[in-house]
Amino acid sequence: MLPWKRLLRPLAVLLLTAAVTVVPTTTVATAATDQAEAAPSRGWNDYSCKPSAAHPRPVVLVHGTFANSVDNWLGLAPYLVNRDYCVFALDYGQLPGVPFFNGLGPIDKSAEQLKTFVDKVLTATGAAKADLVGHSQGGMMPRHYLKFLGGAAKVNALVGIAPDNHGTTLNGLTQLLDYFPGAADLLSTATPALADQVAGSAFLTKLNAGGDTVPGVRYTVIATKYDEVVTPYRSQYLDGPNVRNVLIQDLCAVDLSEHAAIGLIDRIAFHEVANALDPAHATPTTCLSVIG
Repeated sequence: MLPWKRLLRPLAVLLLTAAVTVVPTTTVATAATDQAEAAPSRGWNDYSCKPSAAHPRPVVLVHGTFANSVDNWLGLAPYLVNRDYCVFALDYGQLPGVPFFNGLGPIDKSAEQLKTFVDKVLTATGAAKADLVGHSQGGMMPRHYLKFLGGAAKVNALVGIAPDNHGTTLNGLTQLLDYFPGAADLLSTATPALADQVAGSAFLTKLNAGGDTVPGVRYTVIATKYDEVVTPYRSQYLDGPNVRNVLIQDLCAVDLSEHAAIGLIDRIAFHEVANALDPAHATPTTCLSVIG
């Protein structure tokens, strides 16, 4: 891939950040939250769904930065519903005056929203525990819930698709903040979640202190070597017991998915998610999984 192409998505993220800083902070109803209630027509966020004996835990999908509970999961949610899972997705990290784009608020507060949502899902389904699947920030943020908010007692497994578990340098672009006085403060004030995800942030330092994992939870990380947002891609990996780190190109060398595609449309990654949710019945993930 040409170097300039590798910069397109990080630059897009920075441009979106700039856009957020000039959005008027008036109260605007977010359509994304309303969309979450409309999702039962697609078979997910159906609170009448009861987990089957084959799949006894509901799956909670956790979107990434700038995404929402609908657009991030138009591929994976139906994939799991068609395999007889009860699937739910939440919106979190909303900022006043910023419609559609979620996952921008302080990540510790977003984890509190996840806690409330998981409790709601467990009450509705009658299940004792849930499984979590998250993309990007959505694969990392639940670790705060597990570690600090009692989530380990209510979660069986966390599957992170391209999660920024140890932060990102955006191919080094975040280092440019040091050259612009006040830029880091503006980033933190306007879009706290972006500041929290910079490698070395106070949030990530606290999250990873004392170990990446907590007892009783199974962890899977699914990464792509072509990730241009969470860089270096190996920073996504976790250390600890009950951890499986997967590089998608080790399963299919010709899979060219980058950060967005691996979570949105990559059925090879989806197959590996299904394996992580039901390891007792896992089948080999190969390039042919794209048609599975």
